[in-house]
Parts: sequence; C-alpha cells; structure tokens
Amino acid sequence: MATVTFDNATRLYPGTTKPAVDKINLKVEDGEFLVLVGPSGCGKSTTLRMLAGLEEVNGGRILIGDRDVTDVPPKDRDIAMVFQNYALYPHMTVAENMGFALKIAGVKKEERAERVLEAAKLLDLEQYLDRKPKALSGGQRQRVAMGRAIVRKPQVFLMDEPLSNLDAKLRVQTRTQISSLQRRLGVTTVYVTHDQVEALTMGDRIAVLKDGLLQQVGSPRDLYESPANQFVAGFIGSPAMNLLPSKAVSGGVEFGNASVKADIKATGAVTVGIRPEDLTVNKDKGLKVTVDVVEELGADGYLYGHVTIDGVEHNITVRVDGRNHPMRGDEVFVLPVEKHVHVFDASSGNRISGAVID
Repeated sequence: MATVTFDNATRLYPGTTKPAVDKINLKVEDGEFLVLVGPSGCGKSTTLRMLAGLEEVNGGRILIGDRDVTDVPPKDRDIAMVFQNYALYPHMTVAENMGFALKIAGVKKEERAERVLEAAKLLDLEQYLDRKPKALSGGQRQRVAMGRAIVRKPQVFLMDEPLSNLDAKLRVQTRTQISSLQRRLGVTTVYVTHDQVEALTMGDRIAVLKDGLLQQVGSPRDLYESPANQFVAGFIGSPAMNLLPSKAVSGGVEFGNASVKADIKATGAVTVGIRPEDLTVNKDKGLKVTVDVVEELGADGYLYGHVTIDGVEHNITVRVDGRNHPMRGDEVFVLPVEKHVHVFDASSGNRISGAVID
C-alpha cells in the first residue's frame, strides 16, 4: 500500500482568477481512511480528481508513496475510483463488470475469475454474479462498483460521494459496510462527501475544506471537541453548534444574565459556541429563550427557539429530555456546561486558544 501526499497542490480552472483548490498540504497515511468534507463548491471533488489524474495540477505536486504522480496519466497511478453514479456497463453481468479492468490489463481468465469471486465473497455478491445491473438494487450496484475497484488491488481507493444516490436507511447500512471493508483490506482510501455525519462515522481523519482552502485536519473527535474556527464548528456536528455573539469579561464570557468561565485573554466582542447537548434548561439564569418548536425523537428531543442579544434575534437549538421538556411558546433560560464552551474571535472567526476548560 502507500501514503498520499498533496504538496501545495493547486488547481486553477481556465478563465478564473480564484483557485478551486488553493495550495493544499495534506498527507494521508498508509492504510488510512481519510474523508474530504465540505459544502458544495469547496474543492473536495476537485482535490480527489487531481489525485486521480482527471484534473490538471497547476501548482505544487502530488505523491503516491515516494513517487511523484503529478504528470502521470490516470491509468499508471495504481488507483481505483468509485463514482457517485456507479458507472456500470449495462450489457455486462456483475462478474464481467467487476473483471473488466483486469481483462483490459491482460490478466488471464482463470486469475480474473478467482479475483472476482474473492471480491464477491467480501461484498456478499456471489449470488448476483450472473445478473445484469438493471436487475440489482442501488445498494447492490454500489457494491459491484466497489468490487470492480477491489479486484484491481490498487495502492489507493478514491471514492466520490458513493452513497449519495442511496436512500437514508441504505446509506447508513452501506457506510458501515464500506468502513468495515476498508479496515479489513487496509487500503489507503480518500473519500469525498458533503455529509458531515458520514464523515464523522467513517473517517480515521477528516479534512474540512471551504472555498478551496483546507480549514482543519484531525480525527472526528478532534474536530468535534476543538474546531479550529467558526466554519468548522458550525459544519461538524448535527444539529449544528450554536454560535452567538458575546463579550469577554474577567475570567470568561457573558451569557445572558450570567457569566460563564472560560480560560481566555480576549477583550471585547467574541463569538460563543455551544453544542445543543451542552446547554441545560433552568428557570431564571443564563440566556432567555422563546421556544418556537420542539422536535420529539423518543428519549431525546430538540428545542428550537430564538434569543435576543443586543436587539438582534438569533436562533438556538437545545437538546432536551424527550419525556419532560418545555412546550412551544414557553420562555425558558439556558446555561452551557462550562467545560464545553467554545470561544472564537469575532472578526477572524478563529478559535481563541484555551476556550474549553477541562
């Protein structure tokens, strides 16, 4: 297997002045499952396509292992790609689809059959080998596309939103299968998605992109507990982190009629971030919230309301007990759990060091 290195890799499309991917520096370790995540247009698919050789690299370089592949044709990079739309040949059987790349590469028929059967067993596709793609469900087609990549035994797997065409239930099931399979095979994998829940549940590490720039790289827990800036804080986590304007005071920050401890040296305006599960409801202390909607999910519920800070309304989400919670139209106060308060610079949006008390 191999590592993957992006060294100041840049992609500037003709006729534009702003790079789609701007000097990205990123190393994917041997056998690692790295997820590239971000909103539409952030450059994540372009980054993957640069690695695949499907997009030109206008600056910097890309290495697979110790080999510079910046100008190497896609077919010579020893990578296998799984696309969003499966890209299966409709006139071929599952076995023929999975073995086609091997046939083109001149692999003998007996070895082809052996490798296809091996991959089919891994993916629970043995009983479908003689079927055409039209006779398969969406999840089965995606597994065939995975099988086609596996039989090639590449150094790197590239996956471009492979689950986006599946329904919600099948998506959850298939992402578990992909994660488990990748760990068994131990193949370095770069996976693109816009779904941050997918990123959190699948990746060994996550790289967050915005406007072609790398915002933060780390484990799912790192990004959840210590976001580098407001963008990462608001993007990672579901429901999203609450981000509210506040003022730094001695030893902490203002929070409605209370102050909350935070180990910061900032003065003046800041932005306070608190995740919905880190807010507690009480009668008279903290921020006053007007409840707009309560979403009941059984054991848990989510309170969606609004607060007024300096005459401006801001939305807020609070996780509550699903059996015992305020009702729509109620006014309650909320306070954060102090050790989970995040503080960001109001102008730059960057995390202020030491904002979380352990």
